[in-house]
Amino acid sequence: MVGDEGKELLSAVEGLRSQVHDATFPLDIPGVDKAQMSRSALLKQLDDYVIPRLNALDAPLLTVVGGSTGAGKSTLVNSLVGSVVSQGGVLRPTTRVPVLVHHPHDQNWFDGSRVLPNLARITGADETEHAAGETGVGQGALRLIASRALPAGLALLDAPDIDSVVHANRDLAGQLFLAADLWLFVTTAARYADAVPWDFLRRASEHGTSVAIVLDRVPPESMDEIRTHLVSMLRDQGLASAPIFTVAETTVTADGLLSEREIARLRSWLSALARDAKARSIVVRRTLDGALRSIPDSALVLSAASDEQEAATAALHREVETAYVDAMQSVQHAMTDGTLLRGEVLARWQEFVGTGQFLRQVEAGISRLRDRLAAAIRGNSRPTAELGEALQSGVAELLTAQSRAASATVLRRWRQMPGGPALVAAHPELADPAPGSTGRVERLVRDWQGEVLDLVRAEAGDRRTTARVFSFGVNGAGVILMLLVFSQTGGITGGEVGIAGGSAVLAQRILEAIFGDQAVRTLAARSRHRLMERAQQMYAVEQARLTAVVSAVQAVPGQAERIKAAAACVQGTR
Repeated sequence: MVGDEGKELLSAVEGLRSQVHDATFPLDIPGVDKAQMSRSALLKQLDDYVIPRLNALDAPLLTVVGGSTGAGKSTLVNSLVGSVVSQGGVLRPTTRVPVLVHHPHDQNWFDGSRVLPNLARITGADETEHAAGETGVGQGALRLIASRALPAGLALLDAPDIDSVVHANRDLAGQLFLAADLWLFVTTAARYADAVPWDFLRRASEHGTSVAIVLDRVPPESMDEIRTHLVSMLRDQGLASAPIFTVAETTVTADGLLSEREIARLRSWLSALARDAKARSIVVRRTLDGALRSIPDSALVLSAASDEQEAATAALHREVETAYVDAMQSVQHAMTDGTLLRGEVLARWQEFVGTGQFLRQVEAGISRLRDRLAAAIRGNSRPTAELGEALQSGVAELLTAQSRAASATVLRRWRQMPGGPALVAAHPELADPAPGSTGRVERLVRDWQGEVLDLVRAEAGDRRTTARVFSFGVNGAGVILMLLVFSQTGGITGGEVGIAGGSAVLAQRILEAIFGDQAVRTLAARSRHRLMERAQQMYAVEQARLTAVVSAVQAVPGQAERIKAAAACVQGTR
């Protein structure tokens, strides 16, 4: 049963487990593989050992028997049980089914999902194991064997080889070790100093796991020397308290078992643990405390990875935002530096007002030109329409060019950033404008031109102004206003901008003659502002298209802090 303090700790651990389970690392950045592996390892440790053990502190002691290929693990298990329950030998089925041997009275502890919940339970003899290995039935399975040869309160789990040629077997061996209360690590006199076993033993030391060593196949004449060297190595790795049981190099019985004399001391030690609840509790508590102590470091890896995910995501988002801010600034600059008053627009403007003598006559007074202007720009005359169309095309091309430049800049920058190359490769459609974008730009400009005409009509409020507007034509006055929007900076201030040989000055003079100085300033400012608003709205749609790609693969904000807080809660309740 779990007391009040235990319930508080269990609740904290389950809270951490929930945060770790929900954590995602979707952005392909450096270190993401390590983060995924750390998350998986921590989840397995919590699911396979910490939570089950906290739920049942009085459950049988789970002893995992592991080691390198050919170390004699299965022979040892079979010898302790007194019969062949686990297939021995170097050659094993492709799918290695771990074997868990327990006393019949302890069956309820293991036939459910209390420990190793992701492994299905199967029963049967070695033939079943071999068939399972050949058919794949045994993948992800745990074979249970009940035996009265083991005392109640103790279970032995024969794990796959830690250096198996099959990657899945090595992973399973590591998972089983993390589920153990006690590691019974089997090595040989010839291979006890190998690197792979010591990697596992170092991990046990770091996690605070209880460990016992079985030194197998030791030549009697070298027993003391090898044991002394092994003791020294264990001490160097922080495992000085690990008991060592030696098995002399000997011939096994006809049944493939070790003689009772060779395993008597180990059997006695394991039986004492099973019978003595206090001694068993000490082993369990030591391993459990070690697992709980390792949680902050594991959580720190995940929280750091989460921070990196959020930082990379924010950087990708910033590139999108910056590119479209720059696009808006470029549009604004092009609207005031005369860029649009070149080429086709300039040609149509000169057709609109005439050239040469007409422009020189501006200096003599606008009133002398009124009759000619009225004839030239009244209503929907051809010059008016052509100038309006030229302006429409110029504005649409400007907006489209800046939009394309912004998206191209984003993709170029993403290719150089953590997480960006994978996004660009996964979304080749971003290299092209969104479907229907050309039509949307054209509608935007037409709608804006309609707003400009509405501003002209609204400004023609009194009779005198109305008469002037109608003498020139609403469309004509509106086109001139549009031209003026693209020719001077900061509204109409009277300062000349050398665009198209005085065209801006002429447009200003014409509109001043109709509306007056202040009204022209206001009309130009409002027209420019409305176009920028519409451009902003259009670019927001394009920007959202890129932002959505990042948002689709970003971790949930605050993930790092939640993991840290959950880990701190576990530490605070230990």
